[in-house]
Amino acid sequence: MCPVTAIPTFPAPGQRRRRYPSDTTDAEWALLEALLPLPACSQARGGRSEAHPRREVIDAIRYLVHNGCVWRALPADFPPWRTVYGFFARWRADGTLDRAHDALRDQIRVATGCKPQPSAAIIDSQSVRAADTVSRTSRGFDAGYAGKLVVWAAATLGLRVDIVRRRLAHAFQVPPRRWVVERTFAWISRHRRTVRDYERLPDHHRAMVTWAMITVMTRRLARQHRPAAPQPSHGAA
Repeated sequence: MCPVTAIPTFPAPGQRRRRYPSDTTDAEWALLEALLPLPACSQARGGRSEAHPRREVIDAIRYLVHNGCVWRALPADFPPWRTVYGFFARWRADGTLDRAHDALRDQIRVATGCKPQPSAAIIDSQSVRAADTVSRTSRGFDAGYAGKLVVWAAATLGLRVDIVRRRLAHAFQVPPRRWVVERTFAWISRHRRTVRDYERLPDHHRAMVTWAMITVMTRRLARQHRPAAPQPSHGAA
C-alpha cells in the first residue's frame, strides 16, 4: 500500500491569516490603502483586475524589509514573489512610495501639534556594507557634507545648509540635536534589509529605507487613533 502524502493547501487571496510581526493591522491598512493609486482596471485607460489583494502585497514587502530575506524566500502564504516585486518596483518608479511617505510624515507632524511642512530639517548618512551583488559604479563613499552639498542646495533648492562641526578634536562632545539622528537610524536599523545594501539599483535600497520609515509612521499613527478601552462601570454607592 502506498503511503498517503499530505498535500499542503494555501488560503485563497484575501483570506491569509496575519501571523507575522510585520503584518499590517486593520488601522494601519486603513491609513495605507487611502494613499495607494486606483487599480488600472478602475481607471479610464483600463487594465486587468489585480489577482492579489494589495494588503497582502504590502504585508509581503514589509515582511521582506523587516526580516531581510531574499525575494524568492517570501513565505508561501504571500502572493508570488514576482508579483510582490513588481508592485515594489512600480510604486517606487511612479512616485507612489514617496507620496505615501510624505503624506504620513505630514500626518505625524500635525498629530504632534506641528505644521505639516517643516521650516528646518536635519540630515545625515549612515554607511552600510554592500553585498557582492552591488556594482562598483553604484557604491558611494562617505566624504562629509562641507563640499558640493552646500553649493548644490543653495543653487538648486534655495536652502541654507549649516554644518555642525565638532568643536574639540580630542574630547567627547555630543553635537546639538544629535539624538534626533541616532534615534532615526535606530528605527531604520530594526529592519534587517536596511542594514546592508543588497540592491543592484541604489533607488531600490532607498526604497527599502523608505518602507522602513513608512512602517514606523503607520504604527505610530495607528496607536494614536486606537480607541480607548472602555472603563468598568461601578454601581451606585
